[in-house]
Amino acid sequence: MERLIELDKKLFLYLNGFHTTWLDQVMLFLTQTIAWVPLYAVLLYLLFREYKKEVWIAIIAIVLTIVIADQTTSGLMKPYFERLRPSHEPTLDGLVHLARKASGELYKGGRFGFASSHAANTFGIATLLFLLLRKTRKRIGLIFLWAILVTYTRIYLGVHYPGDVIVGAFVGIAAGMISYTFHQWLQDQYHRRQLRSS
Repeated sequence: MERLIELDKKLFLYLNGFHTTWLDQVMLFLTQTIAWVPLYAVLLYLLFREYKKEVWIAIIAIVLTIVIADQTTSGLMKPYFERLRPSHEPTLDGLVHLARKASGELYKGGRFGFASSHAANTFGIATLLFLLLRKTRKRIGLIFLWAILVTYTRIYLGVHYPGDVIVGAFVGIAAGMISYTFHQWLQDQYHRRQLRSS
């Protein structure tokens, strides 16, 4: 385990080292939810096109995915493992590249970082939407590039180790698959009720 932690730190320092001043602000923007509102709008439109009156079932599945992913990482894992973020790790002081917000304050995130909620949420949503739209939208798999980009911003900004985002991604994938299973079950129940009432 100690060896894995050391490898994680070395890989982090390598990846975190690729930075420029102008890119700092880009990454600070891309790591925020508001940056992706246009994408969310397009994805919601695709869901409406695909599921029409039953889109509410897909929306419930999305909410469930976020709840599972976020509560597993932020509610359970971070307080249990208490692994300091690189930005708060004393042994890495002076080695981590941190970006400055518009206010001039260093962006450091909360104290604990294992596992990444950003990775869990984005990979959870990507997995669910891939499963929901894969039959009719052949390029929906590209949504995983979005999830990878968002999770990379966390390493670039110095607030997560690669291990944090990898484990977070697996949590998200599991959350997406669970929610998809729930979606299929709820949709089936809805169809049966419709048949009985007709």
